[in-house]
Amino acid sequence: MATVTVNGTVLGVESFGDRDAPLVLLAGGPTMLSWPDALCERLATGGRRVVRYDLRDSGESATVDPQAPAYTLRDLAADAAALAHALGGAPAHLAGVGVGGMVAQVAALDHPDTFSALTLAGTRAVAPGPTDDDLPDHDRVTMGQLFARPMPDWNDREAVAEFAATGASIRGDDPAAARATAARIWDRTPGSDPAVHLANQLGTVFARLDCRPRWRERLPALDLPALVVHGRHDPLFPLGNGEALAREIPDARLLVLDRAAIGVPDTAVDEVAAAMLALDRTPPSGPGPGAGERHTG
Repeated sequence: MATVTVNGTVLGVESFGDRDAPLVLLAGGPTMLSWPDALCERLATGGRRVVRYDLRDSGESATVDPQAPAYTLRDLAADAAALAHALGGAPAHLAGVGVGGMVAQVAALDHPDTFSALTLAGTRAVAPGPTDDDLPDHDRVTMGQLFARPMPDWNDREAVAEFAATGASIRGDDPAAARATAARIWDRTPGSDPAVHLANQLGTVFARLDCRPRWRERLPALDLPALVVHGRHDPLFPLGNGEALAREIPDARLLVLDRAAIGVPDTAVDEVAAAMLALDRTPPSGPGPGAGERHTG
């Protein structure tokens, strides 16, 4: 673990692999622990320098006021570009999961010379809030069950871990993995302010960001190899969101995780890592392998 200061803010980072290898930069969703350790290690053994990092107001990155962030989505995108340069790895393969996937899309659009490839996992092409008519919104039943639960005592590590585990069961994720990750996130959360814990555990800060202007209409201008990874059973951003991304980014490859819900589970690490490593060998604007590839992880 370390920190790097870019654009006047401190970002928490963790590195895997050879410092001289090509860089894969993993934007957190919002914390770096949204990316499994096993995936980082698998990419590193594949000959990459992997750096995962916390978005602002999460993990080891600077925490100011998650309830009233004084920065925008485009500022987070600029952080990604500045971090790639600060690490000496530009042009880099940029990957984002969840809200980090939104950051990654805007970063690739706003800073095209900084990135050589793009991986988007469990995300969509519009910001939090009302979605476009052609995109499936959050599953109402699942969201109702999640929001019906009382909030835990954020100063109680075990209560927070249990809250994460029950949420994972509702979403269709692995409760044991969610429990362990939530405990690790709790350990990295500065202080006991409930708003800071919410920002770390649930990413609530992102819903308060200025995410304008829209970027979906700009996606066809992307000119780099792209991979879209999406869980078939994702209740937060249902599969149609990933399918739309793969259609609108030229020659993007869609990898559907048939047994997955949100993010990249450990059971899918080998398939996702292989697809990401292959992406770095795909020339821009070349014929892609096509949409709809699936696996059983």
